[in-house]
Amino acid sequence: MKKTILITILLSVSFIGYSQHTIRYQSSRPILPDSADIEYYSKKNGLRAASQIFTINMGVWAFDRYILKSDFAYINIHTIKTNIKKRFVWDNDQMGTNMFLHPYHGNLYYNSARSNSYNYWASGLFAFGGSLMWELFLENEYPSANDIIATPIGGMAVGEVFYRASDLILDDRARGSERFGRELAAFIITPTRGITRLMSGDMWRKRATSGRQFGIPDVSIEISSGARALEPKDPIIDKGVGFVTHLSVEYGDRFNDGGEKPFDYFTLESSIGIQASQPILGQLNIMGRLWVNDIAETKKNFLSMGVYQHLDYHDSDTISDISSKVPYRFSTPASLGLGFIYQNRKWEKWHLNAYLHANIVLLGASLSDHYMVKGRNYNLGNGFSTKLGLNFSYKDKFSISISHKWYQLYTWKGYPQDIVWRDANIEELDYQGDKSQASVHTATLRIDLKLKNQLYLTGMYSTYSRDTNYDYFDDVYSLTSDARLMLTYKFKSR
Repeated sequence: MKKTILITILLSVSFIGYSQHTIRYQSSRPILPDSADIEYYSKKNGLRAASQIFTINMGVWAFDRYILKSDFAYINIHTIKTNIKKRFVWDNDQMGTNMFLHPYHGNLYYNSARSNSYNYWASGLFAFGGSLMWELFLENEYPSANDIIATPIGGMAVGEVFYRASDLILDDRARGSERFGRELAAFIITPTRGITRLMSGDMWRKRATSGRQFGIPDVSIEISSGARALEPKDPIIDKGVGFVTHLSVEYGDRFNDGGEKPFDYFTLESSIGIQASQPILGQLNIMGRLWVNDIAETKKNFLSMGVYQHLDYHDSDTISDISSKVPYRFSTPASLGLGFIYQNRKWEKWHLNAYLHANIVLLGASLSDHYMVKGRNYNLGNGFSTKLGLNFSYKDKFSISISHKWYQLYTWKGYPQDIVWRDANIEELDYQGDKSQASVHTATLRIDLKLKNQLYLTGMYSTYSRDTNYDYFDDVYSLTSDARLMLTYKFKSR
């Protein structure tokens, strides 16, 4: 039930997507924030933020304990003492729980503070506090090392994106049904901000200005829908073809260093599919700029260097009961690094830009061929990643985009080679997975051809490869592909 509710909320707000758009339209005319709005919503309320986080945790625990009657929710003073004394361990929850639901839950903590006027960094500390409270006090399982990383850090990325999305919707000048609709939509996107507005009375208070903390930024929105063929060469095609919606937004101007606050520029990518045996949420990527500085800016060239936070989530499942192969599964909910963005300004009709990112992965996950414990079939670890992209277009008629992502993940704490699984206590296992190192590559070619006005024909072809070197098993190499033919609509301000 808990997972269903959270996934439903994500789907309702996933009009935001990822990618540095090759052909970019402004979805709305930029408007600077009003100083009166910034001043009005600048009063911090730490007690209210902390009480919201406490209430969230107690509410979720009560639901798990008394409605779902989950085993982990039966707590007492002895379980609390044990958790405080016990070191943090690596848990065996499913990837969707650890790599998506925990960052989403961290977003609720984060926005409890963010909506009470705390900035990005301070709100992250509140998210850490909320996660620590849950791990130590509200489960009878040992505190989780991966959760205490993914929840606050991933929650900061998800939370700031959702906070800014709700800020675009809210308007304190509106009244009647329009005001109700805006408040409801913002509440669905950012529930804890809605609770804050309800408690403060701002949900219905009419003001002379909009109340938006960021004004109307330069935003580009794309929606693509069409057919998807996963593993198109697989002879089992009855479940290999389905329907996909790819949603994409670029928030802010990538070629402008005017943004001084974290996530003044960000991108997010999500793919939602209807396909037999496949997860509804197949992809979620967030990239937010924390700091930027221009290296070169002339009439012919532009180059900037910045620090970026990344969250990546890619998931798939077996194509059919006959084929037990999982095409791909990897995620990095906590990643940070340097990024370079380049733009060629020599030509009037032809446009060329590129980007390069090099990141440290604090927590990552990749598919395992051997570790199958409870619902988990992936290895945890850390390492590094790189992202490279090249975008080329002619006016707004035609574009080609090429991208490549590489994730190198190391699973340091593996189980012993002589482990006897039938004698192992599954609940007390403390392993990242198979002792190994995994190299995951994904490459994508995208072509957009203008049909009429803002409507484009889009073709995408992606490959996913994984090379895992195991300490106790033979190395495994896998390669799969994903082909899409879609119609893309690019929103444009009037």
